[in-house]
Amino acid sequence: MEWLNYHHLLYFWMVAREGSLASAGKRLRLSQPTLSGQIRKLEEAFGERLFERKGRGLVLTDIGQVAYRYADEIFTTGNELLETMRRGAKGRPVRLTVGIVDAVPKLLVRRLLDPALRLPDPVRLICREGRLERLVEGIGRHEIDVVISDAPLPSGSTVRAWDHPLGQSDMTLLGTPAVVNPRRKGFPRTLDDAPLLLPLESSVLRRNLEAWFAGLEVQPRVVAEAEDTALLLAFAADGMGIMFAPSVVADIVARRYGLVVLGTSDGVRERYFAITGERRLVHPAVIAIREAARGSLLEPE
Repeated sequence: MEWLNYHHLLYFWMVAREGSLASAGKRLRLSQPTLSGQIRKLEEAFGERLFERKGRGLVLTDIGQVAYRYADEIFTTGNELLETMRRGAKGRPVRLTVGIVDAVPKLLVRRLLDPALRLPDPVRLICREGRLERLVEGIGRHEIDVVISDAPLPSGSTVRAWDHPLGQSDMTLLGTPAVVNPRRKGFPRTLDDAPLLLPLESSVLRRNLEAWFAGLEVQPRVVAEAEDTALLLAFAADGMGIMFAPSVVADIVARRYGLVVLGTSDGVRERYFAITGERRLVHPAVIAIREAARGSLLEPE
């Protein structure tokens, strides 16, 4: 059986973190030739180059970046083990890395994650934001435990992952009083030529909203569109237009950003999913998120 030399891996990890042999050598109290020789042995064991020279410095190769992510996880977990042994096993944090799709409102994410943070054992939460495809790749690399998404796993994805529906919510229209109040009487017809802040045209919600506008025979004026709902909220708070938020967090959004409710988009619902590498959920924090979402936060599908 082949064994990984963790001393060599530690030297590699430290050089990758510090960015140079000189800096890592000072931290490890080793000479540059010694470090270089040890890393070369690791490269021979892997059969791959981990660094390449760029000017006077070292940069990770593509395979080096993969090795670094694994090494970072290994030594981070090792440090957690030492801390746990020093204070006893009780109270060790459960690590939960969550990928959050940009289009999912952050206040909704906060409520979805709340049950995980209330478990008897403490949870160490790590959040990463981005596009769905990139976050799902993180599941495949074992870097992310769960992705909170407004869409299911992309068709044709090569990553071994599964959808776990959390539920759905209808959408509430919000804006500043100056924007909303003149459009209360006669809503939703008053959306004709109203300034709207919308998600991108490629999103499921945008397509559903466009169908709703067509059914009402209104043509709103789109003043801004963005993938990140936090940006749309900032625009709404500045009085640029009317935005859409899940009704389950509409009251919180209104209070926090100084907005008022115009109405609800009848029949337009946003679905939410937890995407994981587990067909049957095992992680206690992910189970808590799903059960709470299905039980009280979101409407069943």
